[in-house]
Amino acid sequence: MASSSPWFIRARLKTRQLLLLVALDDEGNIHRASQVLNMTQPAASKLLKDLEDVLEVPLFDRLPRGMRPTWYGETMIRHARVALASLNQAHEELTALKAGRFGQVGVGAITSPGLTLLPSAVAMVKREQPTLRVGLEIENSPVLIERLQQGKLDLVVARLFAEQDKTNLRYEPLIEEPVCAIARPGHPLVGVDGLALRDVVGTGWIVPPAGSVLRHRFDLMFQEVGLAPPTNVIESSALLFITRMLQQSDMLAVIAADVARYYAAHGLVAIVPLDMPCHMDAFGIITRTDRLPSPAAKVMLTALKAASLALYGCTLEAMET
Repeated sequence: MASSSPWFIRARLKTRQLLLLVALDDEGNIHRASQVLNMTQPAASKLLKDLEDVLEVPLFDRLPRGMRPTWYGETMIRHARVALASLNQAHEELTALKAGRFGQVGVGAITSPGLTLLPSAVAMVKREQPTLRVGLEIENSPVLIERLQQGKLDLVVARLFAEQDKTNLRYEPLIEEPVCAIARPGHPLVGVDGLALRDVVGTGWIVPPAGSVLRHRFDLMFQEVGLAPPTNVIESSALLFITRMLQQSDMLAVIAADVARYYAAHGLVAIVPLDMPCHMDAFGIITRTDRLPSPAAKVMLTALKAASLALYGCTLEAMET
């Protein structure tokens, strides 16, 4: 029976060993790591050696001026961070419940659903559970997925790219994201009918950074009709800068259509009547398959699905990868 029990039970894995792994990775030195954890250096060295003996692999290379994780060490450190984050989340949930609150949920989203989907979903949640604490982050997809995998977020609305590590991720696609051209209100091109790419190739553009999916498709859009991509460009995805720059110039910018409509409705930009066949890949709801969602996360997930059905008129088909 003993042999069938989890290895960490047989090894009598200690929480302080997990804390030590993270501290060593952060500090790069066992002396400083032991100080952070308020223990002696010999005690820290013994904790590390005991863990390496149990795992039968070296977790750190001992260097003349510090320590560096081995491949084995990097694996253990990554899982140690996740385990500690989960324990911390458990404590926060218990504290919230004792205080009469329903709990907390961390949600991440890319800009477009952050403007259109999340407000409706969060409003639903707050109507049902007013004391549930919601934390929301707006970021790009790689950053959001990294925070999800680290346990810092419970679920995200983002994209999964081909090169993304999809281990232990569940992806529920929502909708593709069309893009459009925007300019300042009153721009000469805003009222022009029959605009084509040849009419704007010489215009100044604010475009996504080189290497991004949308930038590649933006350039390809011109090349496919025999035109060289615009050369008078500013590379930025910062919406505050983009809207301010447009107000002070006759440049155009390419952004997600939902985001463009939001800013246009507030009079900050105008949508240029230009057909833009390039688009962003579909985004969707991403959760982890290797951990159970908290009650608060389940409430948020239900609200997101209801809001997406009302907004996009679509049903979700889950893909586990």
